[in-house]
Amino acid sequence: MSDPVLVLDNATKRRGSATVLSEISLDLTAGTRLALLGHNGAGKSTLIKAVLGLTRLDAGRITVCGAAPGSAAARADVAYLPEAVAFHGALTGREQLAFFARLAGEAPKRCGTLLDQVGLAAAADRRIATYSKGMRQRLGLAQALLGRPRLVLLDEPTSGLDPVSRFDLYRIIDGMAAAGAAVLIASHALTEVEARTDRIAILRDGRLVADDTLAALTRAAALPIRLRIRARAGAAERVAEALGGTRVNGASVELCCPADEKMAALARITGLGVAVEDLEVTPPGLEDLYRYYSKEAV
Repeated sequence: MSDPVLVLDNATKRRGSATVLSEISLDLTAGTRLALLGHNGAGKSTLIKAVLGLTRLDAGRITVCGAAPGSAAARADVAYLPEAVAFHGALTGREQLAFFARLAGEAPKRCGTLLDQVGLAAAADRRIATYSKGMRQRLGLAQALLGRPRLVLLDEPTSGLDPVSRFDLYRIIDGMAAAGAAVLIASHALTEVEARTDRIAILRDGRLVADDTLAALTRAAALPIRLRIRARAGAAERVAEALGGTRVNGASVELCCPADEKMAALARITGLGVAVEDLEVTPPGLEDLYRYYSKEAV
């Protein structure tokens, strides 16, 4: 296994009497996409600022590719896209990106490729003041791609993007990870990150209450599976009596069961024969897990 790109070891940050980060320990290896979740005020932004070296810890340590946050070595390996990017409105997208390319030691000729990659080729020579929020966000993503960073920090990266642009952004993120970058995505868009990340980390009041794969968190939470049975006309009462559960819209029955009882429940439903017209099986998703872990006592 490769050495971690990012390591947090009992990272703790206090503001006055309040503990904003409490003994956070996690690591991120090359090629891994980690979703960082948490309610407003949970500590996500403070954690990112600490990784960037913009705020000092009161205890614990953080290393980025073995270097201290904010050091020249760490800055060379990190790319950051904030939720609200700000650029000079009088510059064109190409001019702004070329400026950042020179700062990153990149050849300005790569800017055209990056602008095309993020869908801004047609607007490359327009002034940024004419860009929509989504276009500015895509320009920020192009900036994050400069220098081939080993650690990419994305704070609400899909803010202001339309559905097609969101799909394109995650395609680019997948490409970053495939090329070996470790990617941390702080987001409230649970349905988006559910299928596009390798691990889920959840903060609650400054504490890390979950950090694992979606499958492992699902097993640990042991949340029930939801089954909705649609009965044929006139058979809803019979189905409800046989299965229990809750009547929905007069024609369906909804019940929940533990994962290890799913097959037994399906056998009971199958036994009802023609009384059942259709069946939907819904396992717990990331929104269910987030509610569970974010409300659990630490």
